[in-house]
Amino acid sequence: IIGNHCVIGPNVIIDKNTHILPNTTISNTIIGETCLIQSGTVIGDRGFGFTSNEKIEIRHIGNVIIGNNVQIGSNTTIDRAALDSTIIEDNVRIDNLVQVAHNVIIGKNTIIAAQCGIAGSTKIGKNCKIGGQVGINGHIKIGDNVVIAAKSGVTKNISANSTIAGFPAIDIKLWKKIKIKQRRNLK
Repeated sequence: IIGNHCVIGPNVIIDKNTHILPNTTISNTIIGETCLIQSGTVIGDRGFGFTSNEKIEIRHIGNVIIGNNVQIGSNTTIDRAALDSTIIEDNVRIDNLVQVAHNVIIGKNTIIAAQCGIAGSTKIGKNCKIGGQVGINGHIKIGDNVVIAAKSGVTKNISANSTIAGFPAIDIKLWKKIKIKQRRNLK
């Protein structure tokens, strides 16, 4: 089902039982079965890349691959890859107002809350939970089963099965100890 005022551009394949809500723009994308893409989402447009001195655009000629049973919230943007694919694996849930940059890979069953920004070429493992307003640096790897607390800034690789918080994001137990010490020092 494709809602009103959607633009389905070139190089798009949409599998069965997928529902695309109004005012969505999709190009250069393969979408799996039983997906829900909410209103105002832009998928498969060019990524953000240019030479730093001359500001010459780096063309993005890749695509986006979205697995089965994926839900993408309103006004989310998923950029196509520079050469290969930006990949959203099966059963991923992405909330509203999330930016997924070019070449990002998001593993199966991962949940991403609203207002997150994921910079280019980042690899996020399976079964991760990412809180609202998290910022993730580009070109890093986040292992499987990682939990990232809301408003955290992830600046480096994160090992599997970690729970992190803060900026820069660190183990949540250490982060809590630091916060308790800070509060005590303020009194």
